[in-house]
Amino acid sequence: MSNRELINRLPKAELHLHIEGTLEPELMFKIAKRNNIELPYCSVEEIRSAYNFSNLQTFLDIYYKGAEVLQTEQDFYDLTWAYLQRAAEDNIRHTEIFFDPQTHTQRGIAYETIVTGIHRALQDASQLNITSRLIPCFLRHLSAEDADKTFDQVLPFIHMIDGVGLDSSELNNPPEDFAAVFARAREAGLKCVAHAGEEGPPEYIWGALKSLQVSRIDHGVRALEDTLLVEYLKENQIPLTVCPLSNLKLKIFDTIADNNLLELINAGLFVTVNSDDPAYFGGYLNENYHALDSALSLSAEQIIQLVKNSFEASFINDSLCQKYLAEISEHE
Repeated sequence: MSNRELINRLPKAELHLHIEGTLEPELMFKIAKRNNIELPYCSVEEIRSAYNFSNLQTFLDIYYKGAEVLQTEQDFYDLTWAYLQRAAEDNIRHTEIFFDPQTHTQRGIAYETIVTGIHRALQDASQLNITSRLIPCFLRHLSAEDADKTFDQVLPFIHMIDGVGLDSSELNNPPEDFAAVFARAREAGLKCVAHAGEEGPPEYIWGALKSLQVSRIDHGVRALEDTLLVEYLKENQIPLTVCPLSNLKLKIFDTIADNNLLELINAGLFVTVNSDDPAYFGGYLNENYHALDSALSLSAEQIIQLVKNSFEASFINDSLCQKYLAEISEHE
């Protein structure tokens, strides 16, 4: 069996996926028309041609603009359901979805509208044989006070979510600023994750680990710049949710061949592969695996280990994890 066939056949988990980043241009136009919103683009092709980013911020500018079409519970349901259908094609059996409440509440959309639409689609994902977890993220370019107010909105619907995260512009927005709201989340029994070490320095990874007490680091590719950090991550087996095509599109690495995934693996780190914002970065989960395999010549054993890692790093219970790992073993 070729590696390509192996990747396609293996059951997988995805742990770093922003649901707003799955908004394909076709669906963007459909929802915009439904909500009588005029887009600054004339065609799907024009939108796709705008997806030429020089850094994280140039991507975020377009990302937030696209999200403006999302207005109703049905919009958030349709967005999530479209991703889940695409995930099923990639044989994703479990997904842990990020969403950005502040992106929408700042526009006057009620938090209840957002979370209910997404949650309803995730419940319906049982039809696709997909399990899920849901994680609202705080926008780090906004204030800690705003994050605290957002968590107040989250609390009445806490039964619909499983953790909290931290995303958006990393540079000059250290994780320590959000220590208080993450403490509130932990007290409420939620898991914690945070973006760190993508554009930001290794110190931000330390900050996420120490100040926010996160269970996973989202991205984390700059960890190799700090030998003590590498040892800490290795010793404690803190998962890194690496997003190869995202790193390429945002100019973290010049080519996929420059991606340091193999260096992370060889350093003994707990690495997973994810798609981040696939509508904007040119590839869903299998395409990320395929790109890595083509550029880095992964072995079948490495591919299988990365897929196993995705389940072992997830927030599912042990029995469900073992069920998925048993499915993977059928392909070894």
